Amino acid sequence: MSQSNATRTVEAQYEDCLTVDEVHGRARFGVMSNQVWHDDPKRLVFVLSRYKFVAKMLAGRNRVLEVGCADAFGTRLVQAEVGRVTALDMDPLFIADARDNMDPDFRINLDVHNMLDGPYSGTFDAAYSLDVLEHIDRKDETRFLANISASLSDQGTLIIGMPSLSSQEHASPQSKIGHINCKHAPDLKALLERFFHNVFIFSMNDEVVHTGFYPMSHYYFALCCGKRDT
Repeated sequence: MSQSNATRTVEAQYEDCLTVDEVHGRARFGVMSNQVWHDDPKRLVFVLSRYKFVAKMLAGRNRVLEVGCADAFGTRLVQAEVGRVTALDMDPLFIADARDNMDPDFRINLDVHNMLDGPYSGTFDAAYSLDVLEHIDRKDETRFLANISASLSDQGTLIIGMPSLSSQEHASPQSKIGHINCKHAPDLKALLERFFHNVFIFSMNDEVVHTGFYPMSHYYFALCCGKRDT
């Protein structure tokens, strides 16, 4: 066999694994996803499933905004389905870490921004924010959502994901420190209907999205469209 046709793996189809390794190097966990993988690896499946839901709902959108990306490890799932993602976090450490780990071929812009300080510059077709609203003090939640809405086009879509209030009796001590504003589904819907004409609530347990009984749901997605004039 000539060198040009030789393979280094037993089965030739796995040569692509080596090619990506040589061209792009090894992908690394971000600082947050690394901690999850170390302490509770199954939770990483749940987190990535949330990003998959967003990716499928927003597939085909051109400009998408993520609010609260942390280390942006899951952002890649959304980026693979849309034109470009701009991923924001208020913590410079997470953005610096995401930049260190990000493949330059991915269409992801990373920036430090606190949505409580005002809308992000530009106009986006869609936005999403996973596991952030429960960290926002109730007195600030209207300003937070208004600023996200202001960053959207008139036809823009917003997806909010957050743990249910019912789930908090099972939350870890680490999670409970930051979870100051979890909600029941009707309250989340009522809040978001102040900014959008249409708000559809989905439930999630582990990695399964469903439309089951809200009080038994660990996590909620709110899919919002039809932006109101505010």
